[in-house]
Amino acid sequence: MVRLSSPDRVYFAARGETKLDLARYYLAVSDGIVRALRDRPCMLHRFPKGTDGEKVHQKRLPRGAPDWVQTVRVHFPRYNRHADELAVAHPADVIWAVQMSTVEFHPWNSRKADTEAPDEWRIDLDPMPDASYTDVRRVAGVVHEVLDELGATGFPKTSGGKGLHVYVRIPPEHGFADVRRAAHAFAREVERRCPVVDLNWWRKDRDPKSIFVDYNQNARDHTIASAYSVRGTPEARVSTPIRWDEIDSADPGDFTIATVPARYAELGDLHADIDDTIFAITPLLEWADRDARDEGTEIPDLDDL
Repeated sequence: MVRLSSPDRVYFAARGETKLDLARYYLAVSDGIVRALRDRPCMLHRFPKGTDGEKVHQKRLPRGAPDWVQTVRVHFPRYNRHADELAVAHPADVIWAVQMSTVEFHPWNSRKADTEAPDEWRIDLDPMPDASYTDVRRVAGVVHEVLDELGATGFPKTSGGKGLHVYVRIPPEHGFADVRRAAHAFAREVERRCPVVDLNWWRKDRDPKSIFVDYNQNARDHTIASAYSVRGTPEARVSTPIRWDEIDSADPGDFTIATVPARYAELGDLHADIDDTIFAITPLLEWADRDARDEGTEIPDLDDL
């Protein structure tokens, strides 16, 4: 049993949802959030005073964790340090994190069995300040088209912000550098087909009306909000799995802790089959080799910047 302190503390100002409401939301989608987080090192975004207050980025498991909360140790070579991060195994782990004022869950794209071998390729459609969600939808259509041509199954979800994410399961046979390189090759193909995409490395160099297909989300220790994670917004938006045929009509603001439980009860977890559709990234690595040879588009190593 997890006991909540300050259950009536308001966490989300727009409608006044409380810490208890947040816990009840995560219980309503417990199968989905656990599936999204299971055995992955997970950074927590904590809001001790609610989402109008300070946000704490927590890599290490907060102090005072019960013995039954599992962790996974990850190493940070640049600093020669390590951290024992939360590795969710049960709904109680999620609710305990809520008790510790966690709103957002940001997992790695690898699991505790081998944290250096990602099993999830993440496609992040990140709109620049003057881009519209219509532009995001347009790019999502091209992403779907290219995935279909590759024979890869993508699982889309709203980001909970202004963008869209698509996840693809991959075999844990490559390191982060190769997965990021494959993701960049995919993004280059999307850019060729969709002029609104801008892959300029530096944000200041991108067209403010463009969409960045952020391949860097596949780099080591880069994380984004998981499926079913609440976001730290006054409206309590949720990063929500959606069907491809919903993208043209669904708006990120449609999905909050007030609306997603009923949707989940009706549709279940739209990402439930994600582990059954594995895509080998070999064709993308071949594209990366081709682009480096023909266009000189090898991407810089993040450690060199």
